[in-house]
Formats: sequence, C-alpha cells, structure tokens
Amino acid sequence: MYEGAAIAYDLFDELSPQTVAWLRICGAAIVMVGVARPWRDRWTRSDLLAAAAFGVVTAAMNATFYLATERVHLGSTVAIEFVGPITVAAVSARSRRALIALVAAGGGVACLSIGLRSDSVGVAWALAAGACWAGYVVLGARVSAQRGGVGGLALALAFGAIALAPFGAVGSGDAWGSPRLVWLCVAVGVLSTAVPYGIDQHVLRRVPRGRFALLLALLPLTATVIGRLDLQQSPRPFEVIGIALVIGGLVIQGPTEVRAEEVMP
Repeated sequence: MYEGAAIAYDLFDELSPQTVAWLRICGAAIVMVGVARPWRDRWTRSDLLAAAAFGVVTAAMNATFYLATERVHLGSTVAIEFVGPITVAAVSARSRRALIALVAAGGGVACLSIGLRSDSVGVAWALAAGACWAGYVVLGARVSAQRGGVGGLALALAFGAIALAPFGAVGSGDAWGSPRLVWLCVAVGVLSTAVPYGIDQHVLRRVPRGRFALLLALLPLTATVIGRLDLQQSPRPFEVIGIALVIGGLVIQGPTEVRAEEVMP
C-alpha cells in the first residue's frame, strides 16, 4: 500500500496530487471491475446510491491524502489520518477504553501538529483525509452489509473515478502523452487499492479481530519506514512521539472496537 504511496509522491513533480489520485482510482476501478464483473449482479437503487456515496468519499480521501503527503511526511500523514476511524470507533463503542484510545490519538495528532507547524496546510489536508476516512468506515459498512464481496467495492471505485474527474482530469494531459506516467499511475492504483483491498476481503474472514487490531496499528509505522527507505523522510522528535501515541491509541482501542472496514483505503 505505501510502496504505491511512495511512487505517487515521486509523481508529484510531474502531475498534481489530485491528478495522481484520479488516475489511481481509475486504474483500480478498471482492475476491480474486470475482476468482480459487477454487471452480472442485480443492483437496487439503494445499492447504487450507497456505492456512489462510498465511491465519492473514497475518491475524496485519496485526493486529500495525496495533497497532504505532498507537504507532510508519509508516516505522519497516515498517523494524523487515523484520528478519523478511531473517532468513529469511540463514538460507536462509547467505552472507557475507546475514550482513552481517542485521547491518546488526539495527543498524537497534537504532537504531530506541533512538529509540523511549518506545514499547517499539509496537516489540514491530513485531517480532511481523516474525516473522509471516517465517512469511508461508515459508508463502507453500509455497502458491505448490502452487497458483500468485491462487487460493491468495484462499483464504488467506478463512481469515485467519475466524481473525481472534474478535479483530476484537469492537468492530466501530460500523463496521457507519456506511457510511463500512465503505467506508474495504474501501478499506484493496483498497489495502493486493488491488491490490498482484494487481500482484505479474504484475510478479514480468517484473521481474528484481535490480531487484525495489532496489524492495523502497524500501518503508521509501516508508512514511516517506507517513507524513510524510499523517500529519505526522517521524522522529527515530535513526529516520532505523535506517531507512537497514535499507535498506542490503536492498540488500546482493542479488538472489540475494530471494524473490518477500517482498513486504509
């Protein structure tokens, strides 16, 4: 997932973040529609509306995530973004553990904001991505309940590609004139969306929720490591503390609070 994000970051020198996000979701939609073949199923109006809303939120989440990573280290962006699903879990669970997890994550975001005070716009985009992620969790649960499997996801990605086109298609002319850029953007879609989402559909049926919660807590750490190895991004002390607090919040949140839909899109 974050190898794809690292490739996307390198593309920002040639394409805007929103264009990369649009081409990513287009590539992922083509792959997922080809695999799931949703046209074989019968879709109700409610199914279509839920998939459309889910797709729009997913597209917005991808775009704001890239706008954030253009300015803020990859690991820090992911950590800030986690405030979205943690908030949803805390509101849904209404338990002391969930509240403590939210406080820890909030403290982590505060530390990250202090450490990144010169990149306030990037922090704002990361928070926006977190808000979109919260919407992704809620709408993703609804789509999953109405239409399980990857069919609903494939349809949602197609809707998302259409919704993001007015913002991503502008300035995308350079990409269409370069097979290399098109290939890299499709690769980002496959690495960051199609493969991890497809794997999740299988893994989440087999892995206990407790183990999944711990694996979910590794995502900010994984993003930090990839950012260091691939992008030479070294987190500053306040960033390290903030990321650690967010990871702590995810662990404290516990297996009973983690939903299958809270996977980084």
